[in-house]
Amino acid sequence: MASQQDMISKAEDVADQVLRKSKHVLPHVARLCLISTFLEDGVRMWFQWHEQREYIEQTWGCGWFLSILFVFVNLFGQLGGCVMILSRTKVPIACGCLFGIIALQTVAYSILWDIKFLMRNMALVGGLILLLAESKTEGRSLFAGVPSSGENKPKTYMQLSGRILVVLMFFTLLRFDTSPVNIIQNVFGTGLIILIAVGFKTKLAAMILVAWLTALNFYTNAWWNIPEYRPLRDFLKYDFFQTFSVIGGLMLLVALGPGGVSMDEHKKNW
Repeated sequence: MASQQDMISKAEDVADQVLRKSKHVLPHVARLCLISTFLEDGVRMWFQWHEQREYIEQTWGCGWFLSILFVFVNLFGQLGGCVMILSRTKVPIACGCLFGIIALQTVAYSILWDIKFLMRNMALVGGLILLLAESKTEGRSLFAGVPSSGENKPKTYMQLSGRILVVLMFFTLLRFDTSPVNIIQNVFGTGLIILIAVGFKTKLAAMILVAWLTALNFYTNAWWNIPEYRPLRDFLKYDFFQTFSVIGGLMLLVALGPGGVSMDEHKKNW
């Protein structure tokens, strides 16, 4: 038991050193990763304009105008939102646009009835909520120079809901079979998910998940190895960048911490 605690303490020390050295870079990398799926999808809308329009028109029978409007909104809504987030300009409005894109695509592509894709979209929502929490300024007193009392509760609850939604991605990675490798992965992954959900050893758990998910993403979603004429290439490419967006959400969690509603925060008062 003592040796396990020593290992955890050493791991936390290493994590703290990494955070101290990367604290100025990490938020920028996190934001870039977080918006990567929206950037990729916006660019794809440009190059596949006619294919996307025809798919929506044939699937929903909505006519030429509404189908072209759908592609237009997805193209400029996503690219515009990404530019605003990267430039740190009106981030809440940009996040609102991307929330709307997620909702629109969930309905248009019938993701609402696909549990796997729905959970991944909810994980994207969690990442955007963490981005909102990062951009939210601390409450200030009406009187200059007088510190405000109490917590910034909206930001605290954003961090709570964001970190819970982000880990939904990992439920889609669980494989329910009896192979030893999958059993170990399921137990290990579930343990890390629970730690993040309750906010215990949050930064360390999130850093481990970032490393694990990054390695898994490059291994399972290597779309660059698939010829361009195969539909699998687009599917893997979409999955690759969507996973990177969730990685960005986890990086923001590492940078921000779990927030006030967490075991890590309450430990400070014990």
